Amino acid sequence: MSSVQSPIPPLPSPPPRPLKLYFYRMQPADISDVLAIENDVYPFPWTRGNFLDSINSGYETWILRDGAGILNGYFLLMPSVDDAHLLNITVHRDLQGQGIGLLLLNKAKAIMLERKLPALILEVRPSNARAEKIYGRYGFARIGIRKGYYPAPNNQREDAIVMKLDL
Repeated sequence: MSSVQSPIPPLPSPPPRPLKLYFYRMQPADISDVLAIENDVYPFPWTRGNFLDSINSGYETWILRDGAGILNGYFLLMPSVDDAHLLNITVHRDLQGQGIGLLLLNKAKAIMLERKLPALILEVRPSNARAEKIYGRYGFARIGIRKGYYPAPNNQREDAIVMKLDL
């Protein structure tokens, strides 16, 4: 009897070499890419008009692209006299959990420090426990609740947890 050996399975391919990441100011030409992520990630996404208004208002609107030009994430920051409001921060669904959100938060924090703003405020849905946990690990603290802040299914509203990061 001849014994037949099963072939040795091939080694898995090494992971692709990570591409460098680059921050750019969000421009109107970026909004189609931004909306593709926004519409995929959120059940109640921002509109093209929301993004255009933020750009035209002079807010800190930033995107993060890799070396191949793929949009990884973005954020919009509204500075005021004594703090800033993180209006939107989003990571491409397929890239979540890989540190992209941390890079976005770090960039927002750098802008705050450059502008000498002492605090960053944001809202997060109670149903988004993952995001709330990330913000808490980053140093944000709960400071309040905004009742009925977010749209929710079936014409309902969802509260927002208000969080603050002192710099």
